[in-house]
Amino acid sequence: MNVELITSGDLDQLKKELIEEIRKNNPHPRKHGDEPRARLKSYKVRKLLGISAGTLQNLRVNGTLPFTKIGGLMYYKFEDIQKLMEGRE
Repeated sequence: MNVELITSGDLDQLKKELIEEIRKNNPHPRKHGDEPRARLKSYKVRKLLGISAGTLQNLRVNGTLPFTKIGGLMYYKFEDIQKLMEGRE
């Protein structure tokens, strides 16, 4: 029986190699300074605006914040969220 010890340094090296391999094979790399995604999911909108799920639902129902429903998920345009935050509807 051959026993090998794995150190935390070995695990760190493996992690770096895996991350590098994933980045190298990613067909759509995202640069750090990229603009935000064009559409955001509900949980990101709630976090961005600092509101509850119920408040977000009210914004949808009364037409204040337009949305698109795809497969049971709500998506919001980033530009619509910006308009809402700036007070331009």
